[in-house]
Amino acid sequence: MDTNGSSTDSGTPHPPTGIKVIVVGAGFGGLGAAIECHRQGHNVEIYEAFPELKTLGDIISFGPNGGRIFYRWSNGEIAHRMRLLSIDLRKYGFNIHKYDTGEIVINQPTPEYSVEAPNFNGHRGELHEVVFNYAKDLGIPSEWLNILFGTPVVFHLGNRISSCFEDDNESGIVLESGAKVSADVVIAADGVRSKARKTVLGYEDKPKSSGYAVWRAWFPNEDMLADPLTAQFCNNGDTFNGWIGPDMHFLFSTIKNGSDCCWVLTHPDEHDIDESWSFPGKLSEVKEAIKDWDPMCTRIVSKTPEDVLVDWKLVYRDPLPTWVSPKARILLVGDSAHPFLPTSAQGATQALEDGVCIAVCLRRGGKKNVPASVRAHERIRYDRVRATQKTGESTRDMWHKTDWAKVKENPEIIQFPRQDWIFEFDAEKNAEEMYDEIVKEISKL
Repeated sequence: MDTNGSSTDSGTPHPPTGIKVIVVGAGFGGLGAAIECHRQGHNVEIYEAFPELKTLGDIISFGPNGGRIFYRWSNGEIAHRMRLLSIDLRKYGFNIHKYDTGEIVINQPTPEYSVEAPNFNGHRGELHEVVFNYAKDLGIPSEWLNILFGTPVVFHLGNRISSCFEDDNESGIVLESGAKVSADVVIAADGVRSKARKTVLGYEDKPKSSGYAVWRAWFPNEDMLADPLTAQFCNNGDTFNGWIGPDMHFLFSTIKNGSDCCWVLTHPDEHDIDESWSFPGKLSEVKEAIKDWDPMCTRIVSKTPEDVLVDWKLVYRDPLPTWVSPKARILLVGDSAHPFLPTSAQGATQALEDGVCIAVCLRRGGKKNVPASVRAHERIRYDRVRATQKTGESTRDMWHKTDWAKVKENPEIIQFPRQDWIFEFDAEKNAEEMYDEIVKEISKL
């Protein structure tokens, strides 16, 4: 147990609560919620549409507030595995360039974080595999494991849901096969197209374009090494460089000691969102967009295999009035509830915090008080999530509307924000401390 009275390791969870939790979606948000519910003593089943794990995607970030959560799993072992796959910029920092001249305006040092609260930037698929396998290990059926570790996490892969339902006593999901599965609470972590959103809101809301999309790519370093001008990024360990310009920014990193390369270019977008949020990218379009930028940007883009290039629309939704269904037995978490812009670098971490909070609230309330616990979760989380979401917009606007005269006077104003109120937050401790007070407030309404 840690000093806050909470379990520091999923290997020593709280006593069983008897609460059955269905988690929809096995992304980071869903897996995090399942693992945290397991730690808090709940019975957990995960339903995921994909039939098997696929290590897809490119770079993803978790701040120290997320690292603190990972560190509590298996006494730091999961965080250690993820750290080995992540970029290490303690020596290099973050070079911020002016878009046209290429000059380094400032090098933003990478701060040292405690072992108990590491940060991670790595390949989404590789980091996801670590977490997925850990959750699967918690589901190994074994009598002695169940005695030591509590009820296992049960996976149902290849099960796509069509809808959710609830009444005063239970909630559940309807699979596309027609089968119904009941539980005490459904945690919907199935992304911005969540099937639970209509049940929660009472109407069909449609996603909107944020007005931006991201060209993104992850590729090996062979062609980079063959060019003396770009080899510098791969011969000196991990690196991180950003070019900031009018209404666009280009971020490029090398990772795993320079063996892998990754870049993202946020750009204005007007594609039709009804058809797809993701399109195959075209190198010619990228080069056209940055034709007046530092030639190094085009040089890096030219090393990219076109078949790995994706043009990903940044989806926006108006802030939801609630994440909780009318009977308070269905809860939206992560992107299902609150999509983030990449410039926040907090979307996945806030999904993890959601999972921690609802797991604590359910244990504190007990099986007879599930609706009150779900409502308490929303009250505990809502304002923090909204404030953190706004940092994605403010950082994007800071970069895209840079006043270079002011930057010349004070280069620090263009640095990527690292707010203590975000990074030093302990979601488990916060939920434990706030639960009783919030439940009292709710009972008076």
